[in-house]
Amino acid sequence: MQRNQPRSAPDAPGVPARRAALQLLDAVLRRGLALEQALDQAAQGLPPSDRGLSYAIASEALRRLPDLDALIDGATQRPLPDDAKARFALRIALVQAMCLGTPGHAAISTVLPLVDGGPRKLVHGVFGTVTRSGATLPDPPTLPDPVAIRWHAAWGDQLIEDAELAIAAPPPLDLTLREAVDLDEAVSLLPGHARLPAGTSVTELPGFEEGKFWVQDIAASIPARLIGAGEGKALDLCAAPGGKTLQLASAGWDVTAIDVSESRLARLRENLERTGLSAKIVTADLLSWHPDEPADAVLLDAPCSATGIFRRHPDVLHRVRPSLIKEMAELQGKLLHRASSWVRPGGTLVFATCSLEPLEGEVQLERFLAHHSAFAIDPVRADELPAGVAAGADGSLRLLPGMLAEQGRLDGFFIVRLRRNA
Repeated sequence: MQRNQPRSAPDAPGVPARRAALQLLDAVLRRGLALEQALDQAAQGLPPSDRGLSYAIASEALRRLPDLDALIDGATQRPLPDDAKARFALRIALVQAMCLGTPGHAAISTVLPLVDGGPRKLVHGVFGTVTRSGATLPDPPTLPDPVAIRWHAAWGDQLIEDAELAIAAPPPLDLTLREAVDLDEAVSLLPGHARLPAGTSVTELPGFEEGKFWVQDIAASIPARLIGAGEGKALDLCAAPGGKTLQLASAGWDVTAIDVSESRLARLRENLERTGLSAKIVTADLLSWHPDEPADAVLLDAPCSATGIFRRHPDVLHRVRPSLIKEMAELQGKLLHRASSWVRPGGTLVFATCSLEPLEGEVQLERFLAHHSAFAIDPVRADELPAGVAAGADGSLRLLPGMLAEQGRLDGFFIVRLRRNA
């Protein structure tokens, strides 16, 4: 008969949240998962406060990872392997003490239980060396080298400076308004838009329960804005989580929203119910699905590397590789080709990606126009954009993180509106 295995002692207060943060960092850096994708498993069973803390620790560590690692490497005789648990524990302890206001003794005492044996002494020693030295993290943070090299080649020095400033702090909260709401501290950059300080609790705002608005970054709201108001049929492709579907429905369109993920469409269903708007929802793979008839307007916010939303999702700075960018671009090309056949003559096709990679934007457009002579760019007008933002010479729109810096910046996007002429 086997002896009963001894039960491990329960974690001390504060340790479960740090254990979840370590699992989140491991999921992003070693397994290439999105931070939010990994959250449910890493924080399983934790109360909301610990769940939120684990996410905050991991997110801030990802914002400042190159600088945290530089401090760690400067305090060790030999560099720790990138995937060493001791390095992960030190990242968590240091980012708490240096960025999140956690007292040093609490920052280190809650991560030591995550490390066994000799590395525990190493972690304690390195943490003490760094904190006693009075070292600080640079402000703004440093971009990871592979990202800086790639973006510098595409956009130059200014983009690197702007991107580093953009990741220094979580971005403000943007709302798309279905009707006017009196919101303290809100600024408006476009009709039907409100921007509030980072950390604002959405559910506590007046008008939330009545469905008067939904959360949507202003950059993400522009693709549907370019379609405008209408009464015909509109297709929202890759629709989840649904902000653009809500925009089109509130603008009068008869909307069909298609996405491959039923779980992500659940959020769209909830928002439709809350706002009282209506749309037909279809769970399907766009590579095999097709509509019964052409539509007056088709919006393809295509799957992409999501590098343009790095300030909200800093994990993309570390898990997106050139191979993924290439893979996403190939998928976008297939989807764009299929979507083009679903637009009636005279209709509108809007293509967008939340990416800072030219392969997922400018290059994609060039390839499409070379093989689809029935389509031409319908230039984005100045009155459709926030003051200070302008379309390119060809009429397409490239949004960069340095734009509207004084108003809180923009996410990175590529957007083009196309008209089918035949």
